[in-house]
Amino acid sequence: MSVTKKPLEGKVILVTGGTGSMGKTFVRRALSGVHGNPKKVIVMSRDEGKQHYMRQDYLNRQGSTDEVIYNNFQRALEFQIGDVRRYEDVCAALHGVDIVVNAAALKQVPVCEYFPEQAVLTNCAGVSNIVRAIRDFKFPVDTVVGVSTDKACKPVNVMGMTKAIQERIFISGNLQCPDTRFVCVRYGNVLASRGSVIPLFHDQIKKGGPITITDPNMTRFLLSLEQAVDTVLAAIEHGHRGELFVPRVPSANIINIAKALIGDRKIELKITGIRPGEKLHEALLSDEESPRSYRNGDYYVLQPMLPELCAQPRASDLIGEYSSRDYVLNEKDTYQLLEKFNMLLPVDESPEKFELVG
Repeated sequence: MSVTKKPLEGKVILVTGGTGSMGKTFVRRALSGVHGNPKKVIVMSRDEGKQHYMRQDYLNRQGSTDEVIYNNFQRALEFQIGDVRRYEDVCAALHGVDIVVNAAALKQVPVCEYFPEQAVLTNCAGVSNIVRAIRDFKFPVDTVVGVSTDKACKPVNVMGMTKAIQERIFISGNLQCPDTRFVCVRYGNVLASRGSVIPLFHDQIKKGGPITITDPNMTRFLLSLEQAVDTVLAAIEHGHRGELFVPRVPSANIINIAKALIGDRKIELKITGIRPGEKLHEALLSDEESPRSYRNGDYYVLQPMLPELCAQPRASDLIGEYSSRDYVLNEKDTYQLLEKFNMLLPVDESPEKFELVG
């Protein structure tokens, strides 16, 4: 019986935005050896502070000191200060790389609304720099994975619009760089990632409330950081050129998430109204995309629109839109999901002013 080679075995992997929530989780998984032992993992970001603390974690240092000598370029985990917006930085980082995971992004919806040109520079121009560099210098990169979001599906805000363009830039990169495979992943709200609703609710609970709910009928897809990494790895291992992988995950009503986190605490729920650019329900695949989507295990796979990349389309396994309103957990199952992923606040973390019932 033949042994399947693990997808990261012997590879040099570049993770742009590698100091973010998903980036750090991917790096930890890559270095674990579960999916093969990579030759090197390079973390590229423009935040020297986050890189420093990430380096300290991997060195198991208790104190932060400039006297620590770190042989950066001699270790399996390497750090590079750089910005995907700068073509020169991208070119420098791509030397000798086999796999690129692009997790660099401006992803806060309100920030992108106030500074749309900044979102375009990171989420679109930065992505274009990766494709251009591989094309212009003929870097022998095997695979590039673009990390997208449910907000790219039928986008109504700047963040979603720029991510939708990012997907198209990467997919068209398959034609510009025929020796490189460009694939994407698209997923929803990641539990406990920076900017997600759960850390906000945790903070509001610790302060004694109230918990602010924009709309009691709002639903969101929920998956863990580990499931987000699983999706990236599935795309690396099984994706064909131009395909986009979407995890098949449950969704929850936002008010049930709040109730599960509150538990027996007496915390007020305050309805604030839906914010500009915010959807009541999120979709991971639209009505227009569903005919081009097929099921592969725990994922739906969206085939590319470009005929050059989809000469033999597969039959669709999805009827209609894949929306968060169609797969909603009840209150009990929402609690169990959050408990499974250690999202519930222990009672002893509550301020003394909390009045607990029972």
